Amino acid sequence: MSPRWFVFLLNFWPPFRCAGIRVRRISPDWREIDVELRMGLLNRNYMGSHFGGSLFSMTDPFFWLIVSRALGRDYVVSHKGGRIEFLKPGYGVVRAHFAVSDDALESIRARTANGERDLPEFSTEIVDEAGVVIARATQILHVRRRTAA
Repeated sequence: MSPRWFVFLLNFWPPFRCAGIRVRRISPDWREIDVELRMGLLNRNYMGSHFGGSLFSMTDPFFWLIVSRALGRDYVVSHKGGRIEFLKPGYGVVRAHFAVSDDALESIRARTANGERDLPEFSTEIVDEAGVVIARATQILHVRRRTAA
């Protein structure tokens, strides 16, 4: 499936659509993803800023998607956990950029070469329209080589 078609499908996926999350771009090599969250009535908290759960949701699947696509079918990649640090209230449109380097992927391959599991952590910053960091999110993956059946 092409990245462009996958963007289209993700933007109609109910958890993202209802939360106001929009995938803006997936690079042709699937190594970078840009996501945004627009302020709306359904993702606003009591204080009028972005709801923290929506901010965290906009970071949830993307490092998993990048790593699983990059490593291919020889690896099992699952989402182990994550955390978010809220730095400032967010208003308006907020954005996050996800990227995984070749070095990070090679490191995962090296650490799983002998059948061991790896728990890599990837972080991104969520920024507002002025480019100010409002939150930092970290996602923890579980990666292992697939065993021969």
